[in-house]
Amino acid sequence: MIYFDHNATTPLDGRVLEAMLPYLKSCHGNPSSLHRPGRIARDAVETARAQVAALAGAAPSQVVFTSGGSEANNLAIKGLAWSLQPGRLRIGATEHPSVAEPARFLCSQGWECRTLPVDAQGMIEDFALAETAQNPPDIVAVMLANNETGVIQDVARIAAVARDNGAWLHCDAVQAAGKIPLSFAQTGAHLMSLSGHKIYGPKGTGALIVDPSVPLTPLIHGGEQEKGLRGGTENVAAIVGFGKAAELAAAELEEYGRRLRRLRDILERGIETLPGTMVFARAAERLPNTVQFAIAGYDGETLVMLLDRQGLAVSSGSACASGAREPSPVLLAMGVDPALAAGAVRISLGRDNTEAEAEQLLASLGRITGVEPGP
Repeated sequence: MIYFDHNATTPLDGRVLEAMLPYLKSCHGNPSSLHRPGRIARDAVETARAQVAALAGAAPSQVVFTSGGSEANNLAIKGLAWSLQPGRLRIGATEHPSVAEPARFLCSQGWECRTLPVDAQGMIEDFALAETAQNPPDIVAVMLANNETGVIQDVARIAAVARDNGAWLHCDAVQAAGKIPLSFAQTGAHLMSLSGHKIYGPKGTGALIVDPSVPLTPLIHGGEQEKGLRGGTENVAAIVGFGKAAELAAAELEEYGRRLRRLRDILERGIETLPGTMVFARAAERLPNTVQFAIAGYDGETLVMLLDRQGLAVSSGSACASGAREPSPVLLAMGVDPALAAGAVRISLGRDNTEAEAEQLLASLGRITGVEPGP
């Protein structure tokens, strides 16, 4: 298979696996233990904490390890809400389910929850920010880069409005990390989520970057690990892998962006020559690796399976919402016609994809539609 679904997950980098192996074999100490094996494990965790912090443009003391981006998002939103009196929560209309579902849960707990509308390019509307200033919320949650369209939000602008009005701001940066330059301080966010398996690290590990001023209630009690914010023995091998992946992502960021932006442009030019095709959020600033499009008359999941039969792995939307036959909520929020939204297909490139593979994907789309894509 030629793999074009890197926003769902990335393959484990061989260099990451090599870094993990000692902690899967001989270095088995509990990082909370005081003896030498425990100290070795603790040193490994703290090294990884510094590596993740460097990728996020944060201080190591601000990094709290979790089981992944979804847990980090839940800890940010629920943990903050449970530290406050029920009030107003605002989230972007195109948020990931791991933000939208906790918000929906808080609605049942007495919180007033609303979405911030987006325009046709997936950018939060100016009037929504103006309303936020007029009726200040307590918590705002806005993702940095959308997992489906790749649209990059101006989080710093949103954070400025939130901070000026006394709101806490959480930023889901899971899809942005390792793809575009990232600075926790420059976003203005109080909380930021990351995930290991989106940057060629292992599944089952992530992090929440936490400003020390933020009041958080843990989701998991039972120990003082991770500054008392996440009870339980740390998964040392996975954390080591996450740290190594973060180090590599930071070092290779410039080359990643340059090469994948070129491949994305090749794909978009070819796709747009097919009749009835729309590339979503074409005019917005987007991740260099992401293309989401639809071809009129084609169902997205059908197109995914037709490409699968030709040895090409793409997606019809968010992997966390797979199995749902409804049109993408992200595209509906952007005002896309439901029939066209139901045909959405996402191509998310990875660092090992080649121009020849991109051309093969275009040729396969040509065979399916009966129209040869142009250059």
